[in-house]
Amino acid sequence: MNATLDKKSLLAELDAPYQVSSEAVTFYQTNGYVKLKHVLSPAVLDYYGDIITDLVFRLNTLIKPMAERTTYERAFLQIMNLWREDAEAREFVFSKRLAKIAADLMGVDGVRIYHDQALYKEPSGGITPWHADQFYWPLSSPKTVTVWIPLQHTPMEMGPLAFAEGSQHVEIGRDIEISDDSEKILAEALQKQNFNVHDTPFELGEVSYHAGWTFHRAGPNVSDKPRKVMTMIYMDKDQTIIQPRNQYQIADHETWLNSLPIGSQPQDEMNPILFSR
Repeated sequence: MNATLDKKSLLAELDAPYQVSSEAVTFYQTNGYVKLKHVLSPAVLDYYGDIITDLVFRLNTLIKPMAERTTYERAFLQIMNLWREDAEAREFVFSKRLAKIAADLMGVDGVRIYHDQALYKEPSGGITPWHADQFYWPLSSPKTVTVWIPLQHTPMEMGPLAFAEGSQHVEIGRDIEISDDSEKILAEALQKQNFNVHDTPFELGEVSYHAGWTFHRAGPNVSDKPRKVMTMIYMDKDQTIIQPRNQYQIADHETWLNSLPIGSQPQDEMNPILFSR
């Protein structure tokens, strides 16, 4: 197959619907996350993984030795909004296949992108402490979800994502930023309330979706290879911007929502609709 036809097949896969079972939707709604197998082919992950990796190492500015970094800095290299940096990265980020899964799981008519981010946990990279993503987002509705896409098979020694099942339904720890404190405080609170923690490897082509208020963490990368992950954050296309409640939401309002008026809806320039029924 020539290169043009091969690229067409990759783009076709990124647009092709993935059948989300009713059991998967129920599991997501109950537990605040779901892991889905065979969502993306090795060919797609290989092709776009190389593009994403090149961008991460070209755009990364975190060059301090690991021993001099904060807990957050040791967790991963974090590069955001690759879709605005590269046309082929945009093809991956704007996948209708992945966006439709998000809409199906949340039970909404369509989704916008909030932003994307590559999260590369280097060899010897530390833990990702317990946290909930929506602490950082000035958004009115809990109809938000992140797809977590490992670009390689991710065994336990690489630090796969772990989830506290059903934690999106409780309001503990919603005022805690990701930190050593969040790891300690949330670990104790989740254990006290007997939340089951799902912590298993990811096969190649397996992805997870987790809700904005679902508490999650990842272990250290004790392998000799980087744990390469791409993520996209989706929100209900009818989401509303609220008054920021902390310094991080103030920054997010400016950076990812273009400082639009409080009470308005995100617009297409920064937050385009990626799937609509």
